[in-house]
Amino acid sequence: MTFSKIGIIGAGTMGSGIATSLGQQGVTTLLVDTTDEAVQRGLGAAKKFYDRAAEKGKMTAEAAADAYGKLSGSTDIAALADCDLIIEAIFEEFQVKADLFARLNPHLKPETVVATNTSALRVSELAETVDDPSRFLGLHYFNPAAINPIVEVVKGDKTDDAIFERCVAFCRDTAKKPIPCKDAYGFAINRFFVPYGNEAVRLMDEGVGTPAQIDRVAQDCLGVAAGPFVVMNLVKPKIMFHAQRNLGPHGAFYAIADTLAAKGDSDYTFDIGEDASSSTDSDAVIADRLRAATFFPVLQELDEDVATPADIDMGAGLALRFGKAPCELMDSLGKDEVARIVGQVTETYGHAMPASLAKVGSLR
Repeated sequence: MTFSKIGIIGAGTMGSGIATSLGQQGVTTLLVDTTDEAVQRGLGAAKKFYDRAAEKGKMTAEAAADAYGKLSGSTDIAALADCDLIIEAIFEEFQVKADLFARLNPHLKPETVVATNTSALRVSELAETVDDPSRFLGLHYFNPAAINPIVEVVKGDKTDDAIFERCVAFCRDTAKKPIPCKDAYGFAINRFFVPYGNEAVRLMDEGVGTPAQIDRVAQDCLGVAAGPFVVMNLVKPKIMFHAQRNLGPHGAFYAIADTLAAKGDSDYTFDIGEDASSSTDSDAVIADRLRAATFFPVLQELDEDVATPADIDMGAGLALRFGKAPCELMDSLGKDEVARIVGQVTETYGHAMPASLAKVGSLR
């Protein structure tokens, strides 16, 4: 195994999910949070996962017990001192993470690797808050981390090449499919997935379609297993708000939709209702705009060499359950049609047409 003991900071949904996955792979893992209640809740979620897997015959009772036996918990950040790799999985706010790393720094061994599970913040900026940025990188697991196979491995400006490759190998060793990424807000997958959801809210705000209609069209035009409003209700719209806000530096198209901006951090879900629409004209508009909101960020990140087309499509399929992966879909539609679709974004928001449009037809 690439690392012998892993520390995870944050016992919430993501942290406990990562711990659950690692325990199942036989990795000794320490889960740390600020309260014993949070730690026990995280460990309890892992045990519940293993027990259910055993009940369904997906693992033996002995294997379930062994997996849970690999996990332990603590409320003391100093308990992480003997870990080889520490993964931070706390709230998606730069200053909250920076404050944590400041408290963690005194407890690190010189050889410890530190990773952030951020979904959209710049790894290189967070790296400046640790003592040794060369040993810092992004390991972005996707929810539900216990079963989702995709991990974005993000190389910061100062990340040591050997450590980066070691972490790519670690993901493979623990039954994940790594996507090596250049550091950029949103990385490879949320760079397009979050704007796609944001565009769905814009369409609702503008009265182009209802949430149910938009979800139905998304399932048809992008082959998604569940439409954007269903997904946002599952992960909570306030998470989408924070993720979209983090993408703001990419330009005008990435501005937050009105409803997301107005409700911000509040706890709410969208009322999806029933699809009573019968307008093929509005269906076509929705399909064009959802595809534009997906294609444009993908072409931009291809310009920036964030990730390869094959890896972007793999992430879209395995992490997000897109039945029609963006690069493959653009190739099938052809350069002229993609130019027409993406032109809606460039004309409306004043962005340049991505140079990677020229490669459409042979992206994959």
